[in-house]
Amino acid sequence: MMAKQRPKIKGIFEKNPGSGVWWCRYADSSGKIRREKAGTREAAGMLLVKRRADKFLRKKLPESLRQREVRFGELIDDALEYSRKNKRSYPDDKNRLEIVRGWFGEVPASEVRRPQIEAKLEGLQDRGLAPATVNRFRSLVSMIFRVGIEHEKAETNPAKLCRFRTEDNQRRRYLSQAEEERLRAVIREHWPEHEADLDIALHTGLRRGSMYRLTWEDVDFEHRVLREIKPKKGKVRFVPLNPVAVNAFLELHRCSDGTGRVFSVKKPRHWFEKAIARAGIVDFTWHDLRHTFASRLTMLGVPLQQVMELMGHSSIQMTARYSHLAPGFAGDALAKLASFGKPSDKVALVETDTKTGTAELRIN
Repeated sequence: MMAKQRPKIKGIFEKNPGSGVWWCRYADSSGKIRREKAGTREAAGMLLVKRRADKFLRKKLPESLRQREVRFGELIDDALEYSRKNKRSYPDDKNRLEIVRGWFGEVPASEVRRPQIEAKLEGLQDRGLAPATVNRFRSLVSMIFRVGIEHEKAETNPAKLCRFRTEDNQRRRYLSQAEEERLRAVIREHWPEHEADLDIALHTGLRRGSMYRLTWEDVDFEHRVLREIKPKKGKVRFVPLNPVAVNAFLELHRCSDGTGRVFSVKKPRHWFEKAIARAGIVDFTWHDLRHTFASRLTMLGVPLQQVMELMGHSSIQMTARYSHLAPGFAGDALAKLASFGKPSDKVALVETDTKTGTAELRIN
């Protein structure tokens, strides 16, 4: 016969189920939620009763249980250290976390609630930041509280309840041939040392972060491939290099000692945005060079499956956004529709000059 399960008592729990170590949870006289380790289940029940009685009698907690007030800025410091040790995006995290510090840095962490966080995120969106950027801030605030909980400096994570913004991942802006000519002319005049950057971006389709993290150990001139390490999962993929990309890497190699990072800067913002403006190109970002890479491959008739592999997409659905650019994608289908219900045309071959061996198509 199975042992009868003991009834649950609200306010006592095992922090680690099965450990046999029980805790109690209660609100003190100020309304602050506290957790206190008691030991056995019975001890936790007795302690809970005592603490509730103390609250009723307005008794102060023992000095040892009066925890100091943790400021939100202290949680940010812990989150920065976590990001530095565990995340490739630490430089970006550092900049954004300093913005978050300006929001709540001196506020007690226990007083930072979902409405206040949501208001700050709305403010970012009102300033024109993209939904994806706002979501990055939301994730960072959530990370701050998560690390705080792990360090037992926070009890809840209100950022998890904040709204996730819908991101537009269907952007298809790509560089036209005329725009590229204007952009190259500007770069050659003002930033000639960065024309190789443009060539590598246009002929590899690498994301900005992956490209500017490259070291010379990642570039294999003999086999004409480079190694890309994906920042989120740490996976490695190998990207083939065409002659334009190889020449661009060789140009950069001649101007370096061949060790360390391929590029002397971590981001192209200091010159690329200025070049785009001088060239008179509007609504164009660095990531649109990656769209240009995929769009041109598709317009040249490269199958979508192969484009997917060259882009490093995880599914064909991500690549399908470029399918409308494929030669005859819509034209062939509409031509077939125009002939619906009509007799099919007969095609006859009429031989011409026997020396050339060519044939003329005649439609009857």
